[in-house]
Amino acid sequence: MIDIPLNQLKSIVLKEGLIDEVSFDSIAEEAIRLKQNVSEALVSRNVIAPGYLYQILSRYFNIPIAELGAKDIDEAVLHLFPESLARQKRVILFGTEADGSFSAAMEDPTNLETIEFVEQYVGQKLRPYFAAEGDLNKGFALYGKKQSEDYKKLIEDSIRESLKLGKKGEEAAADAPIVGIVDNIIAYAVSLRASDIHLEIFEDGILIRYRIDGILHEIMKIPKAVHPAIVARVKLLAGLKIDEHYKPQDGRLRYKIGPEILDIRISIMPTFNGEKVEMRLLTAAQRPLSFQEIGMLDDTIKVIEDNIKKSYGMIIVCGPTGSGKTTTLYSIINVLNRPEVNIVTVEDPIEYNIKYINQTQINPAAGVTFATGLRSLLRQDPNIVLVGEIRDGETASIAAQAALTGHLVMSSLHTNDAPTAIPRLMDMNIPPFLVSAVLNAIIAQRLVRKICLDCIYSVKPEPETVEALKRQMAELGLEEEFKPPKFIYKGKGCPSCGGTGYRGRIGIFETLHISEEVRKEIVSEGFSLDNMKKIARAQGMISMFEDGLRKVEKGLTTVEELLRVIRE
Repeated sequence: MIDIPLNQLKSIVLKEGLIDEVSFDSIAEEAIRLKQNVSEALVSRNVIAPGYLYQILSRYFNIPIAELGAKDIDEAVLHLFPESLARQKRVILFGTEADGSFSAAMEDPTNLETIEFVEQYVGQKLRPYFAAEGDLNKGFALYGKKQSEDYKKLIEDSIRESLKLGKKGEEAAADAPIVGIVDNIIAYAVSLRASDIHLEIFEDGILIRYRIDGILHEIMKIPKAVHPAIVARVKLLAGLKIDEHYKPQDGRLRYKIGPEILDIRISIMPTFNGEKVEMRLLTAAQRPLSFQEIGMLDDTIKVIEDNIKKSYGMIIVCGPTGSGKTTTLYSIINVLNRPEVNIVTVEDPIEYNIKYINQTQINPAAGVTFATGLRSLLRQDPNIVLVGEIRDGETASIAAQAALTGHLVMSSLHTNDAPTAIPRLMDMNIPPFLVSAVLNAIIAQRLVRKICLDCIYSVKPEPETVEALKRQMAELGLEEEFKPPKFIYKGKGCPSCGGTGYRGRIGIFETLHISEEVRKEIVSEGFSLDNMKKIARAQGMISMFEDGLRKVEKGLTTVEELLRVIRE
């Protein structure tokens, strides 16, 4: 993102009354230390709304805003500049001006070098416009309509070429057709914003499925004959044993797709029909998100901020696999990342590379597990410790002792809600008195799909919808507190969201503050989960469903999506 000179940005923001001078200087100083854009830091901390920032930039540089969401893009002009370059240069050509020049939506319309490059490529002058991320995404989505057909054709062509060559398994793994198949399967997944690729072997062929915004989609079927060569190619890339077919194998690799660098986690599992491949795609250049960006509302943020100010104790994030726990832990770590503290982590895998934090990847083959890694890290004079996940009693015990002896410890657990984390720790042989002494807060969460902002619309809820919400509140014992929303929101489906009506995901949360009343209940002889939940409700804990309902009313997600996630 383009940045206004710091003194000018400060003058504008203070004049608008968005923040006081001390807070601005503090955010700016921290952003500069972490080598972040100050404008982005103000947006991520919810000081400036993204749309309003672009209005400020537009006025300062006297450059209009593209607002592609409110107008049609000329696809003929769009395709004059290829997608790979458009993504690299962050430019979308969307129309023609009265003087014949092309309208260009740009992330940085003051970049004369980029403007000159595009002008030379297309042989025409440009009229630059400011483009928000949503504007650029709309253009990239239109590329994707044709790209989908192109990728499928490339994969099919490579398959035909491979079958003609007649090579099998390991022999074919390095041949151009098999290399092309695997490259295009990964590139296609990236273009669709997939988080996972599943290659599943059945009697009649290979099924390719992508997980997009948390939902699996069938992409295509390919002949079974190329399965051994594809699996061998993936193993080769991940440094796995090519001749091992009867044991599970895990690996990882770094992969470059155009300007984007991916960390890909590989899992290969023997099944009845052959080996199944699962690839988790992680963007290597990710940055930790702010609390607001992951979907936390003000009351949730306050509970977390109050508890991370403490110099010792434990904060636990709960939820099933793929519910965003690691992203939340990194958001907390990013807030705590200051020069005066030593932060150490032990993770599997390291998903974000954060400056000034000492991160350790577990490696069971080398004897580095969560337990042994944590034990070693505690000799590194840490103030704050992040343990990616508490999987066993040994790790839980070491983490609890660390929290008791002056360290702030953060980790994750697999439980369905926040109160259930307490008996789960007890099941790991952590005595109740120790659980009571070390816990500061417990956060439980799920991810719901966000409504696409390019095709959002509002409607009054149908009686059946209201009844479904009421039934869910009744199951939580909260029917008396239920107030049906006056309006709900949906997505019609458009090129930006691939016709689904959703684009991206956001968290829904419940946060249990460990108050004195909660501590007394934990150590009481008559401890019960029901009593714990009553105490939590009495002190103001909002359930995940209620938090989701607030986001339905704000137009962030749909009733159907909320009910789907809560009932899973």
